[in-house]
Amino acid sequence: LFSGTGPVVVLLTVLQWAGRGLPSPVRPICDPRVLDRFIMEARDTETALRGCKAGCGVTGTFVVPLTNVDFVVWETKDTEEQALEVQSGMSLFGQALGAVRESVSRVAVQILIDNNKSNIHSLGQVLRSLHIQHKEVKQSRVSSLSELLHVHTNFLRGKVRLLLTNAPACQQNST
Repeated sequence: LFSGTGPVVVLLTVLQWAGRGLPSPVRPICDPRVLDRFIMEARDTETALRGCKAGCGVTGTFVVPLTNVDFVVWETKDTEEQALEVQSGMSLFGQALGAVRESVSRVAVQILIDNNKSNIHSLGQVLRSLHIQHKEVKQSRVSSLSELLHVHTNFLRGKVRLLLTNAPACQQNST
């Protein structure tokens, strides 16, 4: 349907379509290809920067959400509570990547970080459109760019995918 376009373009196109009151052919975040693209780009960044000497000049620690999922506990939460946890986690990644972006001087690394920040922003817009407020989430700290990117990829593959796969908006039968 949207081959050759990036996930941000797909999200914005469908959001604009829906904003005009027209029936949307696909719910942007319900289309697994969009999240798969975000995950692929996060994983590609993680892989590309794994060999970056001394973390590409990045020092310090970063606060990140916990990525482990206790499925019994997760399933007892309502969708809004799950969404709050995901949105707050995405906010932490946005802050951490912002700090990384400010500390690196290599243009190639800046471009990769900017792309991931853009993807986080796009997912955040979708969640904000659902009028979800932030909440405090369980956190941990990582001390390297490699760890930060690994946790980011796992968060997308875990909690974000679980939330979007089971979101009521994505469960409606198409007629």
